[in-house]
Amino acid sequence: MTVTYTAQVANARFFGFSKLLLAWKGSIYKVLWKEFLAFFVMYTAISVTYRFLLFDEQKRYFEKLAIYCNHYASLIPMSFVLGFYVTLVVNRWWSQYTRIPLPDRLMCVLSGGLQGMDERGRLLRRTMMRYASLSAILILRSVSTAVFKRFPTMDHVVEAGFMTREERKKFESLQSPYNKYWMPCVWFTNLAALARCEGRIKDDGTLKLVLEELNDFRGNCSMLFHYDMISVPLVYTQVVTLAVYSFFFVCLIGRQFLDPTQGYSGHDIDLYVPIFTLLQFFFYAGWLKVAEQLINPFGEDDDDFESNWLIDRNFQVSMMAVDEMYGDLPIMEKDRYWNDSNPRPPYTTATLFKLRKPSFQGSTFDMAIPKEEMQFAPLAGITENVESEGVGRHPNMALFNRLLSTAPSPTAFMGGALRRTSAQLQRFRRPSGMYPHSFSDEEGEDDEGGKTPVLPGGSLPSVLGMDTQSTICSCGGVLNSQAPLSEAQFGVGMERCVEALQNQEHVMEMEEDEEEEDDERSDSGTMEEVSDGSGRDGQRPLLYLPPPLQPSRDQGQTSSRQTQDKTPRAASTTPPSPLSPRIILPHPTGLSIQDLFISEPITDQATVIPAIPKLPVGGAKMSFLTVPSYSTPQRHRSVSAGSECQWDPKQEMAPCSIKK
Repeated sequence: MTVTYTAQVANARFFGFSKLLLAWKGSIYKVLWKEFLAFFVMYTAISVTYRFLLFDEQKRYFEKLAIYCNHYASLIPMSFVLGFYVTLVVNRWWSQYTRIPLPDRLMCVLSGGLQGMDERGRLLRRTMMRYASLSAILILRSVSTAVFKRFPTMDHVVEAGFMTREERKKFESLQSPYNKYWMPCVWFTNLAALARCEGRIKDDGTLKLVLEELNDFRGNCSMLFHYDMISVPLVYTQVVTLAVYSFFFVCLIGRQFLDPTQGYSGHDIDLYVPIFTLLQFFFYAGWLKVAEQLINPFGEDDDDFESNWLIDRNFQVSMMAVDEMYGDLPIMEKDRYWNDSNPRPPYTTATLFKLRKPSFQGSTFDMAIPKEEMQFAPLAGITENVESEGVGRHPNMALFNRLLSTAPSPTAFMGGALRRTSAQLQRFRRPSGMYPHSFSDEEGEDDEGGKTPVLPGGSLPSVLGMDTQSTICSCGGVLNSQAPLSEAQFGVGMERCVEALQNQEHVMEMEEDEEEEDDERSDSGTMEEVSDGSGRDGQRPLLYLPPPLQPSRDQGQTSSRQTQDKTPRAASTTPPSPLSPRIILPHPTGLSIQDLFISEPITDQATVIPAIPKLPVGGAKMSFLTVPSYSTPQRHRSVSAGSECQWDPKQEMAPCSIKK
């Protein structure tokens, strides 16, 4: 019988395993005492021979041999080899126990699926369960020495009542060189099919369930047979055994206590009993004995499976379930908690402490959260994957995002300060009273009949070729890439304009050189006035972007080209170009260009500030960007990158900044 000590270790206590150390049945002492005694006797014999029977010269030679054996004994991988082997054997041992065929599921299905209170129905149920038990006995007597000793021949099986003489004749009449433990299972299936034909098994679903449970039962029998046939590889067992025994054979010489007067390292003390060597032998050899005992659990060791007890239990329980308990039902009555919606079985005095423990609701059930953090936040205030703007934004973050974008950047189309990546950009702030209302989303009809954004107060919309970005100019214009260019005219007399615009990649490479050139041009460059003497249809002069003019051309050529470019063209005929600035013409309004460019800081959006009167136009030229002078320079914030820059209002002109 397997040694059971579960109740003795039910509760952990001080020296809880101490009582188990004194047990003899199934203990390591009972298994290992012979090997341990043999090792100690051999060690003592070698020690006596070294001390009393050898001459001095022989002692010196033995001492060198002992030191050599002790030095190289550690090269044997004891823990590695033995640990893996024992782990494999223990897993195999438990798997074999789970494969022992148990009839519990089969007998329950058969008792409920095969109907009939008469003698025929009782005979079918008992015979089918007896066939299942016979199949288990045939396989167990093939793998277990204890069961084979109980049933050494088939006559013993017949005499025990598991098989009739007629069934034995059928069993022996089938000529097969293989184990025939599966034959009773085939008899079982034939009887199940017969019961289905007789109507005792009501439907095919029940028949299928009965056969599935039988197949599981037969599968366990087959696995036991294969576990018995396929053992742990012999070479693995040999390696482990040789490693353990060779190690301790070397220890018989290497662990001897040598003469301390010789001055050998590690031999300063002379003891007659090698305590730690004996403990090491006890542990490693005991570990090997555990594997030796568990590698075949169907033997007759103290911890082997009780196969005979399992046969008795399974046969008796299965017969009672399909015969005596068939149709034997107790009278149904209302339970004592019939009208209780919260039934609570009583506790004894020994288990009364269970009532004081609250039921487990979850690890986060008692978490405390501050009250202010328990309020729901409005979904409108939750932004996801949106670039933060305003306070706390890095000044160059917008420009950096432009450079990383796959779309062309507006900075590639502008000269001067707009192409600088690290310099501070300049902007204007319009007065609060300039535009009474914010930009409207309404659309107006342009001269060509297309839709053009209408801005109150005569705002001047303009366009820079960007697909998804709109830019607000300090002069009140809206730079939008979606609107086509209706009319373009370039300024006259700008000898110091920037060189021809290049693509974005070239601008990035020449960034440092262009930055220095832009600084020089921004300090000394000026813009000339252009008169609108030849304006068409009474329209006011428009703001135009500087063209990439060549310095070799003279004023006459420039004027001629200006006259040609002022011819209106339809938006559909103007091909879009990423390097060409696009300007959307607004409707004529009452505001002049000088009204749009006022450099006073914004004080209050609700306050209406009257516009500065227009300057008299005289001569052939006038400046569109002339602003009132101030006594002291004012600081203005760039609208394109959020940076600040110094601008002196005393200068004649200031560049038109752009805010994205």
